[in-house]
Amino acid sequence: MKLVELIENLTIELQDGPLDREISGIAYDSRRVKPGDIFICISGLKSDGHLFAGQAIENGAGAVLAERQLDTEGKATLLTTPDTRSALALLAANYYRRPSKSMRVVAVTGTNGKTTTTHLIKAILEETGKKTAIMGTLYAQVGKMQREMQHTTPEALEIEKFMALCREEKADYIVMEVSSHALQLQRVAEIDFNVAVFTNLTQDHLDFHQNMDNYRAAKLQLFQMIKAEEQNFAIINIDDPWAEEIFQAAAIPCRSYGIKKRADYQAGELKIDLNGSSFRLQYGDKSLIINMKLIGLFSIYNALAAISFALQEGIDPGLIQSALARVEGVPGRFEKVDCGQDFAVIVDYAHTPDGLENVLRTARELGEKRLISVFGCGGDRDRGKRPLMGEIAAKYSDFCVVTSDNPRSEAPHAIIAEIIPGMDKVEKSRYAIIADRREAIRHAIHLARTGDLVVIAGKGHENYQLVKDQVLEFDDRKVAAEFLRGKVK
Repeated sequence: MKLVELIENLTIELQDGPLDREISGIAYDSRRVKPGDIFICISGLKSDGHLFAGQAIENGAGAVLAERQLDTEGKATLLTTPDTRSALALLAANYYRRPSKSMRVVAVTGTNGKTTTTHLIKAILEETGKKTAIMGTLYAQVGKMQREMQHTTPEALEIEKFMALCREEKADYIVMEVSSHALQLQRVAEIDFNVAVFTNLTQDHLDFHQNMDNYRAAKLQLFQMIKAEEQNFAIINIDDPWAEEIFQAAAIPCRSYGIKKRADYQAGELKIDLNGSSFRLQYGDKSLIINMKLIGLFSIYNALAAISFALQEGIDPGLIQSALARVEGVPGRFEKVDCGQDFAVIVDYAHTPDGLENVLRTARELGEKRLISVFGCGGDRDRGKRPLMGEIAAKYSDFCVVTSDNPRSEAPHAIIAEIIPGMDKVEKSRYAIIADRREAIRHAIHLARTGDLVVIAGKGHENYQLVKDQVLEFDDRKVAAEFLRGKVK
């Protein structure tokens, strides 16, 4: 593609070099630049891409897009623009010829429930025969092709590249998790979304957003950016305290779902046990019985979000019922680890105060006897939620094992020290501190007796642990299974 085509609709100033260059690709990491690429200098959270423009040119970059004047020594065309991050989204969309226009794009946003909701929507769409791609925390997948992603919502270049693949694979839909980071950092600015689904908004990512107002504002962007066109709509959890603001901000028709408040799609007659959940869905003068293997009130909310989308999309209710009845679960989301033991072990990704409370409250209601929890908090992330999670764990658990999660650059004991004040707020709280996560899981399983329920929270599907600059192999499910097999023997 010619450079002049690539920069169409972008506000730029030509500083040096020709615009008729052939551009072979786009890169924002100088180490990945190939001859003929355009290198985008992005001022990131940890490094400044402008400092690596020279390396990009040495690697063969034919053009450089920056926010300020640079010395390219005449070796590459230099363009400047006020915001290279938003420019990356536009250039990526132009380079891949706006693939999001070729399929229906469903965005799911919220603090918790995004991964499960996207998987349930995908299951329903596939029940109708629609080829459906998915992108989120676990992976990006279309057909038999699956790719791991570094973020819940990756950078604009990776998104557009994957969407181009979805177009080649003739996908009818792509269902994607959209994080607040992605919205604020312009990663999804050029995507033509058709549907937005809001799950909930609770404290998380305040290390990045600083406060809840900024966090909420980032989420609201999604509902403001969808074009007011026929067949575009939003689905909103009306039970969430922030729902009204979403309704007011949206530029498209909104439909609500809920359990507590009056909603367009409302669940009642709830039944939940360790084998699954069921409820009656009421919408207008119609009703629908939903039976599924997913467990917990939060799972019912996720199912409600998916069902509300599907009914609004015009999908046959019978297909919705059969699709949800078949879903076995989502990796690391209230996932049972069963090795024949006489007590239950659950692994869950819960890593926010609200997420942990949802999981432990459900476990408390389902467990026959004691609830034993294992949890920690991630390093280099929102420190304000650490005592909150400690208090929640102590409130619902008979016994807690406080441990390490992904400590990253922080010392595990320093993180734990900020959790403990919350636990000590709860009268008669009982807990042990075992920083080694493997030993913490072993201890919890060793304590468990017949009828108890052990919840291992925080990492869910992850098969690694981030310690300083190392990525260590670690999977809560495998570690738990190892100790369970030893105990069952």
